[in-house]
Amino acid sequence: MSIPDSAKYLIVGAGVHGLSTAYHLGASLKAKGEDPSKILVIDKQDIAAGASGIACGVVRNNYFQPAMRKLMAHSVDIWEEHAKTLSYHSVGYMQISPESMHHDVASIAAQQRDIGYESLFIEGEEESRRYMLGLFDDWQAQGITSVLHEKRGGYANNRAAMLGLANMAKSLGVQFAAGVEVASINKDTSGAISSVETNQGRINCEQLIICPGPWAKQFWDMLELPKTITVKDKQGVDHNDVNMWLYWSLQEGTLGIDPGLQKTNDGGAPPVLHVDSDAPLYSTRDGSLITDKMWGIYYKPDLNFDGIQGGAAPFPVQRDADQVSVDPYGPKSPEFIVGEDFAHMWVSALAHCQKRFEGMLPKFKKEPSGGIGAFTPDSFPVFDRFCDNCTFLADSNHGYKMIGVGKLVAEELVSGTRSDLLLPFRFSRYAEGALHPTSNSPFPWS
Repeated sequence: MSIPDSAKYLIVGAGVHGLSTAYHLGASLKAKGEDPSKILVIDKQDIAAGASGIACGVVRNNYFQPAMRKLMAHSVDIWEEHAKTLSYHSVGYMQISPESMHHDVASIAAQQRDIGYESLFIEGEEESRRYMLGLFDDWQAQGITSVLHEKRGGYANNRAAMLGLANMAKSLGVQFAAGVEVASINKDTSGAISSVETNQGRINCEQLIICPGPWAKQFWDMLELPKTITVKDKQGVDHNDVNMWLYWSLQEGTLGIDPGLQKTNDGGAPPVLHVDSDAPLYSTRDGSLITDKMWGIYYKPDLNFDGIQGGAAPFPVQRDADQVSVDPYGPKSPEFIVGEDFAHMWVSALAHCQKRFEGMLPKFKKEPSGGIGAFTPDSFPVFDRFCDNCTFLADSNHGYKMIGVGKLVAEELVSGTRSDLLLPFRFSRYAEGALHPTSNSPFPWS
């Protein structure tokens, strides 16, 4: 199949950011009377073949960082607007926490109220226990002193949502080409991007939009951007030679039981549950102590995964970033098959929370899940322009839920005006010390 040799807008990556940008840019061009076929989306495999195609699909606004919370409120609007096409389930989301996180979660609740994002905040150990028992009569987690119940949010079926988004873009006339792998990026004498070299030939472009997911470092290197940077901390101290990219192993899996077994007391679909805890965690297999440190899990019933699907806090990959292969999004890749330690911890944590999961460890499905995520120095996204005409969307593993980023990028490209919602995610924040606040959560992205 031949591909176009030029495009006004060339989008690399057919995951959530590439597809969202393509659709919203196509809609903007059409509204102006311009031709959306000026947009070309390429992917080295196909639509949703990477991280977006295996994502757990959780959509939430549970962030301690005001900039993340505002951006997620914008994204949830888009999920809700196209819920049917995007296979989106608006079941809500719950942050269930111990006293060490009370202050952080109270701040999240207050700021959600300030931006009009509907949620209910429960405080106190007994009050929290009663609230959870009102939803699940087998609730038994210990040491919980707050519950933040977001009434919006929920989850989407990963691949189905991406195919729906691609069809929205295609219906406008946006062009797609699968099996097109970028080998290098060419610049003109001014330093702007002029074209990309692919396995199917050169493609000239006026604007390049890179949506790389876990392949962020590879494209960063193609653009000849710095491998190490200076990060100014909140005290104004410069930290030099900080690696721009590091990799974390993402821990997710599925308990192979009837997803219908996880319902609320009234028989309804439950919200996505996220539980952080500093209570000792004991094995559901033999009662042995797994950890007495802070731990966290999230889970939901999911017909798409055919079971109870969720995950736990990730851990850093202890290898040089240049040696980590982030290419193997396939069933034979050991990078994407979580080990026995995760299965033991996660299912034991499920049982810690709800009695119905006791003794369920043998039901854990041994199949590819989770993956490798490319993280920035502060674990938050970099959405910015480089080389004058290259938009780089590095989501630092926040990607799937942030479907609204593509709309903001499209608006920037058409209007030439920078987005206020994207401003806190510019690359310059590291040198300026304009970093996002950090919470007490065991998850680096919270």
